[in-house]
Amino acid sequence: MDRQTRFRPCIDLHEGKVKQIVGGTLDSDTEALETNFVSDRDASWYAELYSSDGLNGGHVIKLGPGNEEAARSALGAYPGGLQIGGGITPENAATWLKHGASHIIATSCLFDSGGDFLPTQLASLVAETGADQLVIDLSCRRTENGWTVAMNRWQTLTNLHIDTETLDSLAGSCAEFLIHAADVEGKCGGIDTELVALLGSWGKIPITYAGGASSLDDLSLVADLSGGAVDLTIGSALDIFGGSGVCYSECVAYNQI
Repeated sequence: MDRQTRFRPCIDLHEGKVKQIVGGTLDSDTEALETNFVSDRDASWYAELYSSDGLNGGHVIKLGPGNEEAARSALGAYPGGLQIGGGITPENAATWLKHGASHIIATSCLFDSGGDFLPTQLASLVAETGADQLVIDLSCRRTENGWTVAMNRWQTLTNLHIDTETLDSLAGSCAEFLIHAADVEGKCGGIDTELVALLGSWGKIPITYAGGASSLDDLSLVADLSGGAVDLTIGSALDIFGGSGVCYSECVAYNQI
């Protein structure tokens, strides 16, 4: 696959607002939630910005309930330019495509409550969207097995591990993979270089990595580690999300180069 690393934008929604959150703190205990940024702009503002700058392939993630209206407004502002994830099921996937999503992002619905992978659920989802409009979210946490896929806002470990066997087995059912490194997500302390290198060494379909990016140099680092096969999402470090490490305009310029 001949590709070059791109910056991919994001819109993370929590309780109807655009936020940047430390990923590992997303559980049912709201007092434990660590929030880096809460925007005074709505989701559609960010979608319009990405549209005007020609940034496609970004993701809108609904982190829990209360985000439906905000998600619809973002998709409406940039139809065909954004992917949607969070609470996706075979029953509602087609509806989100009708709202303007380019792709559906699926995680938790592919597992049972105990974290066991359900091939029949994946088949049902593919039947609704087609593999060409499905992104499988393999967001993960470091474990003794390397990296283990986590569901339920990254709190529940599943029986899927990120390795070449898993990637090979799922690649025929989707257009892309989205992989947040939940342990470093939102911390701006650096990317998981070993994970990016693993993903790049596989590199058979597009992959977007998110987690820990702190500077523009991380785009070049991801490109080097992955041979250009992995794209990078930058969230909390971006100036448009209250960060000081990366200027959004520089990311736009990087893609244009």
